[in-house]
Amino acid sequence: MKATRTERDSMGELDVPKDALYGAQTQRAIQNFPISGQRMPLAFLQALILQKKAAAQANLNLATLDESKATAIIKACDTLLADDILKHFPVDVFQTGSGTSTNMNANEVIAHIARRDSQQDIHPNDHVNCGQSSNDVIPTTIHISAALEVSQRLLPALKALVSIIEEKADEVACFCKTGRTHLMDAMPVRMDQSLRAWSSQISQQIQTLNAVLPSIQQLAQGGTAVGTGVNAHPYFGQEVARELSDMTGIAFKQAENVFSLISAQDNAVTLSGCVKSTAVSLMKIANDLRWMNSGPLAGLGEIALPALQPGSSIMPGKINPVIPEAVAMASAQVMGNDSAISVGGQSGNFELNVMLPMIASNLLSSIHLMTTSATQLGEKAIKGFSVNQENLDQALEKNPILVTALNPIIGYSKAAEIAKAAYKQKRPVLDVALEMTDIPKEELITLLDPVKLTDNSE
Repeated sequence: MKATRTERDSMGELDVPKDALYGAQTQRAIQNFPISGQRMPLAFLQALILQKKAAAQANLNLATLDESKATAIIKACDTLLADDILKHFPVDVFQTGSGTSTNMNANEVIAHIARRDSQQDIHPNDHVNCGQSSNDVIPTTIHISAALEVSQRLLPALKALVSIIEEKADEVACFCKTGRTHLMDAMPVRMDQSLRAWSSQISQQIQTLNAVLPSIQQLAQGGTAVGTGVNAHPYFGQEVARELSDMTGIAFKQAENVFSLISAQDNAVTLSGCVKSTAVSLMKIANDLRWMNSGPLAGLGEIALPALQPGSSIMPGKINPVIPEAVAMASAQVMGNDSAISVGGQSGNFELNVMLPMIASNLLSSIHLMTTSATQLGEKAIKGFSVNQENLDQALEKNPILVTALNPIIGYSKAAEIAKAAYKQKRPVLDVALEMTDIPKEELITLLDPVKLTDNSE
């Protein structure tokens, strides 16, 4: 049996582990919610401690908390941020829908550290939670954590991916390949054109994420229980936002209407949709890489991805496209997370959304998955793949679709006859066209040049 101590809350006494920094309300949550064994994300908990630090400083600025207590709370937050904080936050993600258990977990831990280090009577509700309610703290923390993760991690990772793709596009610009629509042979494209399409996709996602960030930087803080701001100083929300801006370098501000950010999670749903859209882009790129790498003999074999690990426990020498596969799975998970967040967003009943912890967990999970996926896809797949020019040239030479270039001269029907004959006889289009038209060979060579067909600038 582990040693315990007795703690008290408004419902009475309860035993908690002797060395735990949390108190009775956290212990009740541990007992009430053994649902998944999944804790709130580290990024969320770090943002929650930042929120508590900003709240203490705001209360000090507004003289709603005396200096000694406010300073003790601020120092306790700094101590906690420098620690392995996950061990102090055991509450399950699937808990009370407002996230009250996690808010009180933070209040109790901070109060414990502040009491220990300052020898003052610091109360988790009266002092650490001064001017606050779980109902505005948790929505505020969702926004703080999401804004930090997108700004400091996801966007830099996506920008780095764009740079890698652009550098690779320059490297492979000399290669021409068979284009494909419906997975069937189509007109030729240069390899750099294919890659720059990927780059454009990711650049568009960056633009969209930047556009939605200002809404995430608006905070519910100051609304307290239902949005009216009861028990909080009228300028508390503004002060908290200003302090958070100073701490993080991100321009947070109190929302013009805090009621909406407490009762609904529309902004989180919107951001999740943007992250899901990023997942769609990454999955498209990952699948293109898998197809281009397929083979090496019985597939397309256009490129060879870096060999990272043995691909089979039974087939020696087999190498699989493991990074694109991992990214595709992560992208699928993000799509699932977005569906759950969408359902959670519908769960705002009157003055409070009651799926906040799940929304927070899934949103931050999605941001994390896309951050790491973008990094791995760029560094371990795109940057190092090599091009199999022989395979590209063989496919191009016999691609009957090249005859499309002759449409303006001989018409669609005649061109179709040539294409069918070339495919049936497994001969180059040039040879068949030479036999079935009066076009001189030199002109046909020019008209059917795959590289020239990729450039419509003239």
